[in-house]
Amino acid sequence: MTNSSHWLSPVLPLTSFGNVLMFLFSISLATSIIFLNVSVSLSILLNKALRSENRFMYMLSTCLSDICSGVSYYYAGVLDVRDSFNSPTRTFYIVPTFLGLSYMAILAAQADRYHAVVSPFKYSQHMTRNRTLLVIFAYWVYAFLIVAVYNLVTVGMAKRVTSMGTFVGNIFTVIIMIGLNVRLFIIARFQLGREPPSEERDSKRSSVYLILVVAVFFLGTWLPIFSHIIVCNFIGSTCYSFRNEGTDPLRILPRVNAVLTPILYIRGCSALRATLLTRVWRHCCRRKKRVMFDESECVRKSCNT
Repeated sequence: MTNSSHWLSPVLPLTSFGNVLMFLFSISLATSIIFLNVSVSLSILLNKALRSENRFMYMLSTCLSDICSGVSYYYAGVLDVRDSFNSPTRTFYIVPTFLGLSYMAILAAQADRYHAVVSPFKYSQHMTRNRTLLVIFAYWVYAFLIVAVYNLVTVGMAKRVTSMGTFVGNIFTVIIMIGLNVRLFIIARFQLGREPPSEERDSKRSSVYLILVVAVFFLGTWLPIFSHIIVCNFIGSTCYSFRNEGTDPLRILPRVNAVLTPILYIRGCSALRATLLTRVWRHCCRRKKRVMFDESECVRKSCNT
């Protein structure tokens, strides 16, 4: 870093109304990501029944990575930061890794739901809660091992590895995600429809539809940047880049998805929503009301004296 004041400069100079709105939008986006994902995480942790289901462990993993994305966006999105290999304000590939962890969590959750619906007996035997946690732990460790490798090799080598890895990885994972989406939709629409009505069938169908909707919104917000990276790598030239992370719409969209995902979780799961409203948000509202009541009592007593 050549100038220490650079670290304190906002995403855009606050010299116009539009720039101020952009600055406030970045702060609001980071705050919304943290608030919603912390709320969903607490709801899962406070409900033993939710913690016992594997799919909620993947939800919790997604929320944790998105919380980290929200916290880091106060730096990467609110300030004038260019997160590239040679930039003095780079994050050493840590901030993009949090976004990648959300991607891996949703892909793993899709595979988990597919296995649970197609082979329920084998799934109940093999995918215990401890094995699910082991899968989650494995891709978190893998992600940060890649970060360590990128930071240990030279910049030129890191660029070559990233270029080839993202090009191949993005193509294959997007194809897998779309394929799982199509397959899960067919299962939810036709296979589960032939089963006799039961609570278990309804639970399976709702869980499949939820991960389907989450994956669709995920693809909608991530495909633009995936396509941008794939095209740039394919033609072998430097694509147009914005001034910083906070003004690049291709990098803002994945952060918007970090707000949409917990909203979809809350909307699509009644047990999670009930826990959120009765044990997380209601408790916070009660504490706020109690504090306000205590303050008003203090003011009243001081006025009387």
